[in-house]
Amino acid sequence: QVQLVESGGGLVQAGGSLRLSCAASGRTFTSYNMAWFRQAPGKEREFVAAINWSGSSTRYADSVKGRFTISRDDAKNTVYLQMNSLKPEDTAVYYCAAGVGPGLLPTQLRYNYWGQGTQVTVSS
Repeated sequence: QVQLVESGGGLVQAGGSLRLSCAASGRTFTSYNMAWFRQAPGKEREFVAAINWSGSSTRYADSVKGRFTISRDDAKNTVYLQMNSLKPEDTAVYYCAAGVGPGLLPTQLRYNYWGQGTQVTVSS
C-alpha cells in the first residue's frame, strides 16, 4: 500500500516556474514507477510525465517536453515535477501516481495509487 501527498501547486504568471512534490509513504517506494497526470476543467485526465523505479528512464507528453522535468529522491520517498516556461494551458489539477510493471506507458490503468491532487493555475 502506498499513500501519496502532492504539494507545491499555486498561481503563477505565464513564463514562470513551479516545482511540484509528491511524498510517498511505505517502505517499497523504490519498487514503483511514478508518474504525474493532470486534469483541466471539462477535460479528461491526461498523462504528463513518468519515471521508472530506478530513475534511469523517463517519459514525457509532447506538450510538456523540454519544459517539464520529472525526478525522484528515493532517500526522501519523493518524486518531483519541475515545471518551467509555464503556459495558461498548463492550468489543471496535477496528480501523482504510483504503479508497477515494465515500461512507462502513459495510461492511467498502469497506476494503482493516486494522490488527491494539487491545483496549478497559470495566468496570462
